[in-house]
Parts: sequence; structure tokens; C-alpha cells
Amino acid sequence: MTSTKNFPQFPEPIWNEDTTLPKFGPLNGNKSVDVAIVGAGITGITTAYLLSKAGMTVALIDAGPLVNGTTSHTTAKVTAQHDMIYDELISHIGKEKAKLYYEANMEGLEFIEAIIREKGIDCGFTREDAYLYATTDSSHQKLKKEFAAYQKLGIDGDLVSDIPFNIDVKSALVMKNQAQFHPLKYLIPLIQDIHASGGSIYENTTAVDIQTNNSQPVVVTKQGWKITCNAVVTSSHFPFFDGRGFYFTRMHAEKSYVLAVKAEKEYPGGMYLCVDQPTRSLRYTTINGENYILVGGESHKTGQGINTIKHYEALQEWAQNTLGVKQIPYRWSTQDLITIDNIPYIGRISSKHDNIYVATGYRKWGMTTSAVAAKLLTDLVMRQDNRFKDVFTPSRFLADPGLKDFIVQNADVAGHFITGKLGMKHKKIEELSNDEGAVVKVKGKRTGAYKDENGYLHLVDTTCTHLGCECEWNSGDRTWDCPCHGSRFSYDGDVVEGPAEMPLKKVSLDQQP
Repeated sequence: MTSTKNFPQFPEPIWNEDTTLPKFGPLNGNKSVDVAIVGAGITGITTAYLLSKAGMTVALIDAGPLVNGTTSHTTAKVTAQHDMIYDELISHIGKEKAKLYYEANMEGLEFIEAIIREKGIDCGFTREDAYLYATTDSSHQKLKKEFAAYQKLGIDGDLVSDIPFNIDVKSALVMKNQAQFHPLKYLIPLIQDIHASGGSIYENTTAVDIQTNNSQPVVVTKQGWKITCNAVVTSSHFPFFDGRGFYFTRMHAEKSYVLAVKAEKEYPGGMYLCVDQPTRSLRYTTINGENYILVGGESHKTGQGINTIKHYEALQEWAQNTLGVKQIPYRWSTQDLITIDNIPYIGRISSKHDNIYVATGYRKWGMTTSAVAAKLLTDLVMRQDNRFKDVFTPSRFLADPGLKDFIVQNADVAGHFITGKLGMKHKKIEELSNDEGAVVKVKGKRTGAYKDENGYLHLVDTTCTHLGCECEWNSGDRTWDCPCHGSRFSYDGDVVEGPAEMPLKKVSLDQQP
């Protein structure tokens, strides 16, 4: 195996390398608009763009910088081939709705391409065939069933016997004429258009609540400022406002990992995903005139599993054997939310709220889904019909497989809650090496400790500020991750990713024994 000393010390997605995003200040006063949009990733930006074009005033806010979450950490495959989903959809929601799911995502792809052509955006958009490949007999049988689903739904695809890599495959299922692009370069002109249309954009502005006492909802920020509006769209990955939709019981968070590899072998084109475990994903991109192959996979529930650096090492070994590795200039991880029936929640946040909308649970396929969501949310806000609304409505609750997965998911959360509270696995502070983090005990209390490169200790209370689960150390990203609902915190305790809104409590050095 190539030594992991070749890894960058800190994770950084490749998309930031050749892109300078516009900068905006935080909200510093109360505001009134037609629509407040919380979360400035690809969904929030696209929704704000469409509503602005329709003549509505919008305020788009984000807890951090623009496009700093899942959107900047994607592999940016623009495809309706969402793993093996269509045979499952036909079984659980019927052929008609399964076809609508496919058509919605293909319309999302075509919507993105139309914007790129209209605005002449140079974002590396290319049409590529997408492949699912099987390396075991059992997965081969599943691919055959998935291909049968393609045929039932009229999907342009084929079942083939091999792919152009040194991988022993049983079969591969191709969905033809899909796409890939550079997500940040795509979004910059949309951000500029929102601003030019009079839309307000605020970075480093954390929404903590929505007041619903009056006919107009009011978004309340951490700093106490208020945005009064006619409608709220929450596209903040995990909904910061639950609205009695109980989203924390209906989704779980999964981590996956990506390497940007300069390879010895020439890339043959196409996008690839292994349907066996451990997952492997491939696509290529060109940044500053240099070619890279994005190698992804190693999915697991957030805050659970092995030492996270091992996932990077496993991807590196596989890339070396499959592609030949010259260099790995970039590595990063991403986090995705999975709903209990594998279909995103897009629509009214709950039956209790007629003018608050949500988009979440994209299951790692946020590029086409973001376009689906933006178009659907825009129609809902403007009280227009949309033929896809019933497929994605958050109010659905399907007994098959929803009830079973609901029980399993929440039993898992309960198990980790109890284990985190009672488990006594810990290290002593003096045992920590530089650049190492671990759970320690300070005066008998579970404490998170990270000793930085200079030997300075950063101590936090590991109790997640969302619902009280205990966070675990993520060595690959140097974060504290919650295994219950996927909140992530920096080694200093700052919120990296929700649903938590407040940081972990710091434990100062003078509190140590």
C-alpha cells in the first residue's frame, strides 16, 4: 500500500481549488421579505434563483460561508441512477410513482444543463454514461432485477458484462447519457443573479427558530435578528426547525470519503459505482488543466465504526491497485441523510405548517435532487401545481419498508445513546500524542480531548447539544461526530454540521484536576 504520509494533513474538497465564491456579510438587523431561505447550498441557491426570477423578494441565509456544506463536498455526479433504487421503488410505491421519481430527476439534469447553456457557464459539464457494477453473484442477480425495472420504466440503459478497469465484475448496469460538472462554478452565476435581482444573501447567520404565532412566519437568528416573511424554505441539510415533523426519527446520517487522485492509468470516461460493500465510486474531473480521478466510498453511519483514517487508507489501497497512484492532492469526507424509505423529503414541513417547507434526505444524490427540490419548492411557495409533489411529500409514512426501518433506526439511536452514557472506554490525557484526539475522563466526567500539533489541549463536553447523545472522535476529519443524528463539531466544539445549533461546551484547563 502507498503510505498515507502522501495524504494532505487536513481534508479539503477539490472544488475549492480553482473557485472564488462571492462574499457576503452577516445579517445585522431585522428584515421583511416574501420568502426566507435557510441553507445556502445548491438547493437553497437554486430555489432563491427561481423565486427571484419570478419576482419575489428573498433572503438567503447560511450559518457559515456559502456552499460550504454537502454541496462543496459532493462528487457532483448529475444522474438519475441513484444506486439500485428503481426495482425497490416499484415494489414499495408502484410503477407510476417510480416512473415519476425517474422523470423528476431527469428533468433536474436537463434543468441544470439548460441553465449552463443559457448562461454559458464554464463548469466542466459533460454527458457521461453512469454504471452500477456487481462483483458478486448475489449482486449480479440484483442488477438483473434492476435492469428489468429500467425496462418497465422506459429508462435508457443496458446490462453489460464488463467495465474498462482492472476489476473482476459479474455485470454492470449502464444508464446512458447522464452528466457530471463542477458544482461551485455552476452556482456562482446563480448567486450573482440572485444578488442582481435584489435578493439578500447573508453568510455566518445561524437560524435557530421559526416563530409561528402569527400568519407570517418569523425566522429568528442566533444573534436575535428576525426575518418576517410569507414563507420559509429550510434547505439546511438537516432541518434546523422540526415543525413536529419528527425528522430526527425518520432519517439517519452516513459518512463517506473521497480521494482526488492523480493516476498512472488513463481514465476511460464514464461514472461508476460498485453495488457491493465496501462501496467504490469513480468519476474524473479537470482542475486548472490537470486531470484527477475522484475515488469515493467507505460509507458508514456517522459517529460509528472504525478509526475514520482507515477509510481513507482503504480507498488509497484500492486506487493504487485499480488506477496506480502518482499523488493524492486532496481528500475529504461528506455526510448525507438517508430517509426511512430512501426517497427525499421535499414539501411542506408538516401538516401543522402551511407556509414552511423543507428539502432533506437526498441519500447522496443531491445534484439532480436539488433541482427537483428547487422547482418543486418554488411551485409550492407560488401555489402552483407540480406533478411530483406526492412522490416527495414529507407527510408520507409507508408501512413497507418505512415502519420496519423506523423501528430499526430508532432502536439504533437508543442503543448508542445508552452506550455513550454508560461506556467507560477512555484514554488518559497524558497518553495523547500531538495531533491525537480521544475520549478521556476529567474528574470522572466523559470529556473529549484533542492535543494539537503544538501540544495544546482542546477539551470539550462530548454531550451533543441536539438531543444529548455522546459524540465520538473522528480522526480523519478531526471532528466530534454524534452517532445518533449526525451532528458534527470541530475539535474546539463549534458546530460543523447540524441538526445541533449550539456548540459543545468547552472544558477549560483550570477545570482539570
